[in-house]
Amino acid sequence: MNTQYKWLLFLLIFAFIACESDDDAPVEEEVTITSGEADFSTFVSLGNSLTAGFTDGALFIAGQENSLPNIMASQFALVGGGEFVQPLMNDNIGGATLGGNVVLSPRLYFYSDPDPAPPNLSGPRLLGTTPEDNTPAVPTTEITTSVTGSINNWGVPGAKSFHLVAPGYGNVAGLSTMPQTANPYYVRIASGATSTVLGDAMAQDPTFFSLWIGNNDVLGYALSGGDGSDPITDETTFTQVYNTLITTLTSQDAKGVVFNIPDVTSIAHFTTVPFAPLDPTNPGFGPLIPTLNAQFAGLNQVFVALGVPERSIEFAIDAASPVVIKDESLTNLSAEITGALQANGVDAGTAAVTGFLYGQARPANASDLLVLPSSSIIGQVNTEAIATLMGLGLSQEQAGQLAVNGVTYPLEDKWVLLPSEQQEIATATTAFNAVISSAVQEAGLAFVDANALLNQVSDSKNGLSFDEFQLQGNLVFGGLFSLDGVHPTARGYAFLANQAAVAINTTYGSNLPMVKAVDYPTFYSTMLP
Repeated sequence: MNTQYKWLLFLLIFAFIACESDDDAPVEEEVTITSGEADFSTFVSLGNSLTAGFTDGALFIAGQENSLPNIMASQFALVGGGEFVQPLMNDNIGGATLGGNVVLSPRLYFYSDPDPAPPNLSGPRLLGTTPEDNTPAVPTTEITTSVTGSINNWGVPGAKSFHLVAPGYGNVAGLSTMPQTANPYYVRIASGATSTVLGDAMAQDPTFFSLWIGNNDVLGYALSGGDGSDPITDETTFTQVYNTLITTLTSQDAKGVVFNIPDVTSIAHFTTVPFAPLDPTNPGFGPLIPTLNAQFAGLNQVFVALGVPERSIEFAIDAASPVVIKDESLTNLSAEITGALQANGVDAGTAAVTGFLYGQARPANASDLLVLPSSSIIGQVNTEAIATLMGLGLSQEQAGQLAVNGVTYPLEDKWVLLPSEQQEIATATTAFNAVISSAVQEAGLAFVDANALLNQVSDSKNGLSFDEFQLQGNLVFGGLFSLDGVHPTARGYAFLANQAAVAINTTYGSNLPMVKAVDYPTFYSTMLP
């Protein structure tokens, strides 16, 4: 056959196959996005900092623009959702002033120390500060400058469940009372001195709502180390308030999505600082270990004699050692320690001080959780302790030696969540989530199990998949938690928005699309305009 015809035949066959292939190829159908039974035309969100868009320890414009409800509103806009107005702060510094005085701190940023040798200063810092300059940036948002007009995002950082129905929570005068009865974030957006967050939200005539409240009802207690300064909300109050919220929000036939309370002890704020951070290679600590162990030798003998050898304090020279903590759940052996030391020839004053300091002391263990701010005070001299010890008759020099946080001075309750305190939190969280689950089922609302999601992050080495990324629970580089160790990053909020969309689609028959992880950052630049 002529070569020319061979090529002609080949081309004809190729064209035929190509046409046939095109005819058989699946045609991608255009999907129509629908709202199902939901009406997203007027969407309001209620809650606390997790709703407001709080991240990196502050509320600021970029964080608010990537808030959970604002991301949800972008999905709702595809199926008839209206404008979603947020009470934006004045800047990307974060924080705020009251009468010109800074009352809310600027946001955090991550500082990377170029010198890896101790002391390594890498870590979260207030915006504007470096190791050479500890002056934070100055916020430009003034609390008393009210935000007027329609608002859709009623997330109030710091709010507990009952605060959403408390008249006067937005009254500026309440910021001067002790304790405070108002919240500076709500003061800025409240419609009046006696208004409530719930009332202001309902004034928008919502057709759809989101509600994520209750975290602070247990988180406040946890953040304070369970020291009693911020108690857990009682179950009766939580039940009454939560049912009031759901009943009111659905009273005009609005539909909605609700989030429950995660196990707050699993967040990075409580899992970052190790219980054994005392490094023998640290030049400020290592050389002192022999002297410290010699000083504790007599006390340790008393612990053994009293039948509590597990309280003995000894620092290792070849491994990191636990900090010394005060465990108020232990029997107070101050009197026994004092008496035993005196019986062994120790002078009365020294024996009394030792009993005072270590009557409920023990080394921390893996069951204890140290709050994130403890990292900045461990190994530092406690000036308040110095004053207390000098009041017991010690010289300033002696008091200073016995006032080193976590070493010679047991870490106070506010820095440590004991197992008993963790159990209190777990019990309350379980009870509150049962209330939420019951209310959601009765009202037929969409539901996001934030507790289960966080447990997956905490229990899995790989974390949660979000497109091509893995969200993990570790601070800074895990992708889920921002630099404060409590609030999500923008990518974390986007992940939660997708979980809400899945729940809404399942409950109301909509088919909201998912947002993409790559569109949401995990860090904010210090150079944000």
